[in-house]
Amino acid sequence: MLGLSLLIWGASIAHEIVPVQAETTTDTKMAALKQSSTRWIEVNVSTQRLIAWEGGVPVYAVIVSTGTDDHPTPPGTYTIQSKHRTARMQGDDYDVPDVPFTMYYYGGYAIHGAYWHRRFGTPVSHGCVNVAVNHAEWLFNWASIGTPVIVHF
Repeated sequence: MLGLSLLIWGASIAHEIVPVQAETTTDTKMAALKQSSTRWIEVNVSTQRLIAWEGGVPVYAVIVSTGTDDHPTPPGTYTIQSKHRTARMQGDDYDVPDVPFTMYYYGGYAIHGAYWHRRFGTPVSHGCVNVAVNHAEWLFNWASIGTPVIVHF
């Protein structure tokens, strides 16, 4: 830390300069989107919540399940790349057919319906954003390819 001493009318006052933490890219992007009329999706990993926004107005909010500590949901600014009414998801230790209302936003990471568990509000996925099927359908119908997705803690 840097120290700063000021001499004011003969009195020496010491002050500690504390660095200001820079805004993150996701904070900057969310602030800009809130000033627009753009539809966008916010995923808060810490609270296990997803909010669909139209500009600065939240229009839909749901509890989700993001990735576990071993398979985290990566934070960042993305866009929906593709949409599939159903998709087959496979990994080293899972093979799930007919995953409903799948919207890929970053490689193999997607927002999608999850019919195989009811543990929303708890991180249980392999990195995707799991949503109850009825909520996933609403989001699927509301969002378009190119819709921004902001994932943060």
